Amino acid sequence: SSPHLVQVRERIRINGKPISKDLFNKYFWLVYNRLEETKDPAHAGMPAYFRFLTIMAFHVFLQEKVDLAVVEVGIGGTYDCTNIIRAPVVCGVSSLGIDHTSILGDTMEKIAWQKGGIFKPGVPAFTVAQPERPLEVLKERAQERKCPLYLCPELDDFEEGCQALELGLAGAHQRSNAALALQLARTWLQRLGCLSCLGLGELKEMPPSSELLGRPVPLAPAFRLTDAMIQGLRETEWLGRTQVLSHGPVTWYLDGAHTTSSIQACVRWFRQAALNQDKPQDGSEVRVLLFNATGDRDTAALLKLLVPCHFDYAVFCPNFTEVSVANNADQQNFNVTLENVLTRCLENQRTWTRLVEEKVGQDPWLPSPLRVGGLLQPTPARGSLLLVPPAPRPLNSPALVFPCLAQALRWVAQGRDPHLAAPAASGAHPHPAASRGAVLLREAAAVRVLVTGSLHLVGGALRLLVPALSQ
Repeated sequence: SSPHLVQVRERIRINGKPISKDLFNKYFWLVYNRLEETKDPAHAGMPAYFRFLTIMAFHVFLQEKVDLAVVEVGIGGTYDCTNIIRAPVVCGVSSLGIDHTSILGDTMEKIAWQKGGIFKPGVPAFTVAQPERPLEVLKERAQERKCPLYLCPELDDFEEGCQALELGLAGAHQRSNAALALQLARTWLQRLGCLSCLGLGELKEMPPSSELLGRPVPLAPAFRLTDAMIQGLRETEWLGRTQVLSHGPVTWYLDGAHTTSSIQACVRWFRQAALNQDKPQDGSEVRVLLFNATGDRDTAALLKLLVPCHFDYAVFCPNFTEVSVANNADQQNFNVTLENVLTRCLENQRTWTRLVEEKVGQDPWLPSPLRVGGLLQPTPARGSLLLVPPAPRPLNSPALVFPCLAQALRWVAQGRDPHLAAPAASGAHPHPAASRGAVLLREAAAVRVLVTGSLHLVGGALRLLVPALSQ
């Protein structure tokens, strides 16, 4: 799977656990040296980062003799370097979204064409409910490739005659992911010949007239779940996806959403998990957004979806855990510079301030904000960078920019999270908006922080909030 959150070893797992450092080291150099020895002298380059790790993953799985490998594509499918498996057991396409438009295309139909590139002749494939036109494209791609494509029934259909299924992953969107996972697992069990002993019937192609919401893709039948399947759904964990960390008065809500559809799902989850809770009786509640986005994503569109959550502060920073990443090789990114990413953060800051100001006229909950007339410049002598609107106001206004995650998290936590050191008291945050915010954050009975917009941002936050993940 990709990307990794804290350590690169997360990408290659056996029995659900990242391979050990020794195993990673062993296979890394084995693959690297073999490629170095055999590369074409005329084109003396090595595979790019993702391609190398894909080759290495396949080698690890073969050498360690795994029974089954679950391989997630990197970007798209058709031209993705994972798409060299000639005869997989089964293929799955989850809910489509607009992402990586410079590579995959700028419409859902173009993206569906790319995703359908993983279909293989005679290999069953499953997808979940999709918009009509993208589903048509998936159907056409399946027909081109002589691949039987099925639509997954809703998870509700598996609950008939049994108790409601409990999912370990929060969020309504995870129900379609769970339904897809069940069909993929069932197909593997069918290949093993285990269906009869588990009480699962054979998969039978439904007649062509079977449609879901009028969409002409055969609907796969629901089936009675085994106890192991029910347990698997209940106990599934996936770091950085709808994850909640309660650290005393500070609660961190982490979700790597980075597309329009996933941010919408994130907002629904956050509202249910945090905003619907009663405010503390013994004091105030402060809500903070920590956001960054990368690549060619439309950050203005993503931020607009987050405005209705009524954040008291919006904090923007790069995905770097520290300004210097020399001691954190797993999270280095050689494709960007600090100047590039800080410029992006400043653009996000201006966009957020504009969106909040526009929202004021539509939402009586928000007080009238003050205009942004400039930015506080960095103070090199202090070794710190803080950029905020020039006029302070206590709530629903300040948008702050920090040069790294460590500084951003420390300011938000104000020494109240045992995993984070308190921010420096020697004038590191000289601006009145930051100072006043610090008082509110220190005195609030509850601080609720949503970290979203990038899986890399969430990974960096996890590295600081859960130090054990770095071991």
